[in-house]
Amino acid sequence: MAENTITKFSATGRRKEAVARVQLIPGKGEIIVNKKPVLKYFIRETDRIILQQPLTLTNNLNKYDVVANIKGGGLTGQAGALRHGISRALILAEPALKEILRKNTYLTRDPRMKERKKYGQKGARKRFQWTKR
Repeated sequence: MAENTITKFSATGRRKEAVARVQLIPGKGEIIVNKKPVLKYFIRETDRIILQQPLTLTNNLNKYDVVANIKGGGLTGQAGALRHGISRALILAEPALKEILRKNTYLTRDPRMKERKKYGQKGARKRFQWTKR
């Protein structure tokens, strides 16, 4: 009664305000982000390079299909979140890759966040112009 059991490896990646829910499926290397091909979603090549880093490092670029849903943040933050999610999913698929990915800091969640605006100021750091008279 087991009809076509495909193993899926799911993981979550985060960076800044972006959250990426990633599914790693054995396949031929297609990357689909929010129901669009990666070339249509990430227009900048630097963002595409960022998200493919864990796959190229571990020589799994043509071994797995990536299906991802991303919410929040900007495109570069989303690319970083997707890289984090792909790295975590790769560990679930192949636990031996953990050391390689850890060494290249792909498993570390980037803790840098936007600093909050302070009262009595124009922004987080910028202040209103001071007048002497």
